[in-house]
Amino acid sequence: MSTHSPFRRFLPRPRARTRLYCFPHAGGAASTFHSWAHLFPETVELVAVQYPGRHDRYLDPMPDSIPELAEEIVRSIEMPLDRPTAFFGHSMGAMVAFEAARRLQPRFPSPLAGLFVSACKAPAERTPRGLSFDEDELRAYLRELGGEGAQKLEENEELWQLAFPVISGDLRVVEKYEYTAGAPLTCPLIAMGGNRDLSVAPADLELWKNYAIRGAEVHVVDGGHFYFDESLPRVIGILTTLLAQLSLQRV
Repeated sequence: MSTHSPFRRFLPRPRARTRLYCFPHAGGAASTFHSWAHLFPETVELVAVQYPGRHDRYLDPMPDSIPELAEEIVRSIEMPLDRPTAFFGHSMGAMVAFEAARRLQPRFPSPLAGLFVSACKAPAERTPRGLSFDEDELRAYLRELGGEGAQKLEENEELWQLAFPVISGDLRVVEKYEYTAGAPLTCPLIAMGGNRDLSVAPADLELWKNYAIRGAEVHVVDGGHFYFDESLPRVIGILTTLLAQLSLQRV
């Protein structure tokens, strides 16, 4: 069992009205959200999730499945929550955040103010891509997804060799994920994505409505799979507005 906390606060705001836990994509780290923390207003404290096997958790083994990873994260969250709290997960992070949200809601209402799932198909709609985890295949896959991170890996062979074990390890748990049906979430659910994402279409986001008792609110912005690379200030603006609304609903 690791003694490292999975949470990183780049800009602590103990008096913030709301708290947003952010779960990164496959191969990603808490640092993905470093710039986000400084773009949010004082009313929002961002807490980035650091998965095992990277950066200061390099020696911590990755759990064998998405649910196990979600369990580890939930065990580290102090309960009861001291303020309106939401989860935001991107791609693989949306899967982890969804499974974590399920584990936080054994009662009604959910302790979560909201769940944001980004660039991810609904759980029962996911099918394995059949990846062989060959290096060339994974390079092509990341190239297809696009984003600033993929471009940096394309340009830096040393960085790729460091990142490859983490990316392949994360994608292995994504590939083996099997949704187990259960009660719908009782917290608000917001699905977000880019209008040029070749892997998750706006119609895919609509299917998240089946996973929460109030359905799902969908927001589509201009961009690909990593749409926030192109329009981060706009995305932060949307999240800030929605978090303020969710916070008021909790009062």
